[in-house]
Amino acid sequence: MSTVPETPVVTSGLDQRVELDVSGMTCAACASRIEKKLNKMPGVQATVNYATERAVVLGLPPEKAAEAVGVVEKAGYGAAPVVEGEEGQGYADRVKMLRNRLIVAALLTVPLGDVAIVLALAPQMRFPGWQWVLLVAALPVVFWSAWPFHKAAWRNLRHGTTSMDTLVSLGILAAFSWSLVSTILGAEDTTGYWLGYGIAPAGADSLYLEVASAVTTFLLGGRYMEARSKRSARSVLSALGKLAPSTVRVIRDGTEVVIPIGELTVGERFGVRPGERVATDGTVVMGSSAIDTSMMTGEPVPREVTEGDPVLGGTINTNGALIVRADRVGAHTQLAQMAATAEQAQARKASVQTMVDKVVSWFVPIVLVIAAVTLVVWLLIGGGPRAAFSAALSVLIIACPCALGLATPTALMVGVGRGGQLGILIKGPDALEASGVIDTVVLDKTGTLTTGEMAVEAVHGSDVHPPAAVLAAAASVEQQSEHPLARAITDRAVADDVAFPLADDVSAIPGRGIVGTVAGRRVLVGTPELMRDEGLAVPATTLDAVGAASASGRNAVLVAIDGEVAGRIEVADTLKDSAIDAVARLKGMGLHTVLLTGDRRAAGEAIGAEVGVDEVIAEVLPTDKSAVIERLQNDGRRVAMVGDGINDAAALASANLGLAVVSGTDVAMKSADIILVRSNLGVIPDAIALARRTLRTIKGNLIWAFGYNIAAIPLAALGLLNPLIAGFAMSLSSVFVVTNSTRLRRFRPGR
Repeated sequence: MSTVPETPVVTSGLDQRVELDVSGMTCAACASRIEKKLNKMPGVQATVNYATERAVVLGLPPEKAAEAVGVVEKAGYGAAPVVEGEEGQGYADRVKMLRNRLIVAALLTVPLGDVAIVLALAPQMRFPGWQWVLLVAALPVVFWSAWPFHKAAWRNLRHGTTSMDTLVSLGILAAFSWSLVSTILGAEDTTGYWLGYGIAPAGADSLYLEVASAVTTFLLGGRYMEARSKRSARSVLSALGKLAPSTVRVIRDGTEVVIPIGELTVGERFGVRPGERVATDGTVVMGSSAIDTSMMTGEPVPREVTEGDPVLGGTINTNGALIVRADRVGAHTQLAQMAATAEQAQARKASVQTMVDKVVSWFVPIVLVIAAVTLVVWLLIGGGPRAAFSAALSVLIIACPCALGLATPTALMVGVGRGGQLGILIKGPDALEASGVIDTVVLDKTGTLTTGEMAVEAVHGSDVHPPAAVLAAAASVEQQSEHPLARAITDRAVADDVAFPLADDVSAIPGRGIVGTVAGRRVLVGTPELMRDEGLAVPATTLDAVGAASASGRNAVLVAIDGEVAGRIEVADTLKDSAIDAVARLKGMGLHTVLLTGDRRAAGEAIGAEVGVDEVIAEVLPTDKSAVIERLQNDGRRVAMVGDGINDAAALASANLGLAVVSGTDVAMKSADIILVRSNLGVIPDAIALARRTLRTIKGNLIWAFGYNIAAIPLAALGLLNPLIAGFAMSLSSVFVVTNSTRLRRFRPGR
């Protein structure tokens, strides 16, 4: 019988901590800025996670949380202490806000662009005041839909910093201002030429309202998608928390008293009735039962416990009543440790987006300087104020980072959409970035490569008792048990059309098996130890067969009839049909495959040999799975983890790339970067291939976007590109990015 060792408590070195929900961050640079401000507070260590929009300040007493809030607010952002149960409201509000602004922008941008094109190509269709009609139509998009960009740019300006929002806001406002000035000057200037470029005044080809509207719409779409994906980033903690009961039946003065779980102290005894969850980590002091640990260990067979055996908080008591002594409570329980590990592992930032933000942090002020220098130089060389303003404005328009802003979200949108059609849900750019570097895939056994359901693999009889008689006798006594092994035996008897009567005087023997009377004959079903306890001789050949079954990963139970061992039944977790092909495809992609399981080494190696993995790591405790991932990473490997159980949550979050199967628990899916919806395990190599293809598309988009700006900005500064061509080139760069991204629709599984 396995035991659960003491779990070391995770400590930070700083006992006091404050957690803040931070609002208003629009890029990784914002998180870095807030983090630097918080770390200037004396005696604290602060980290800010842009993905979860949360700040953790160590070394600050909770009663001084207002000081940290003040620091964040002075930096220009919103902050409030975390309130459990309300973490998701800020995400929901932001998603709703962006969705509403996106809808308005899209509804106005499409007709605005159509009308502008028609009037540009067919001047005879222009009507009096048409310019003002387009301006009015663009107003809600430019000033209401794009308000998040303007607000962030203004905040940056007040604090002497810049971000991508600065150029986005300037680009949108510059395009609109150009159109407004063009309209006003056109109404007064009837010479037929404007700014020396030979462009008709107030013509449709000198209005860039569709540019301002399109930039707003595309970037809002990207922000909306980003906000939606971030909503689930920290819900792993709430999902884990739901495993622990909120109350406990503590025994005080010989009476059961229901109290909140937070009031339970170490050393107190509490009761656990059949069907209830164990309140906290402890030791059984009275009673015996089978504990369903599948939500914690991923293993399908309940663990038999009796006096002196350890139990974990969050596991389920399946049958007998237990009295348990509390050994660890609160943050010291294994469940709490798993939650803490998962939270720490999730505190990461996507390097692809971080790279873009870092470049933009330099790109924005450089572009502003180039525009200002362009204006001054043109004035100094006698180009005139209009030509100088036109060249400077061309720099701003052509340098508007819409292609930079679209590079990641558009590829992500198409990649995610195609993935949804293939049963692959990609949760964000982190998964894409990780997919490009992984060289090792770690596969959880139970529930991932196997079905997680026990099934009879073989029935062996003797000269006196044929296999059918052995199966019938076992099914007769097992049909009254809810144990997974019992269900597997009765299901096999039904499937084989073997008749089995209802046994009498059935009694379960914890950790050994079950005993009953069938048609006047005493039947025992269980371990060799049960047979010996009942005084039965177990042949050496039978013991060898039991050992061989165990070595091959099967559970062998003996069946005795009337004092004689009549045969054995071998039961095992069943391998998924698609497992072997999926592993072969992963190896064909040049990936090192590892089977990770908490099961016995013999069972793990048997499954590993059957599916063809390169390496098997067995007998791993739930809290150690994350450590195994980290050990592989320390050995220089880039690891993808595929799992489904809560015991996989920390490992999924610790891995470079986490993939959760659809049958997995809520926690596992929230901890994963990619969720696999298809039941066929071929979805695993498909997911990695799609993520890699999407990552290559993003990189191609970024190369184009940066290359375009590097080439186009000097041309604009030299006055070789007027605002019309600058706007067209800027739009063309966005079209290229979108078109390149749509190629992902042609992705086919198995390639």
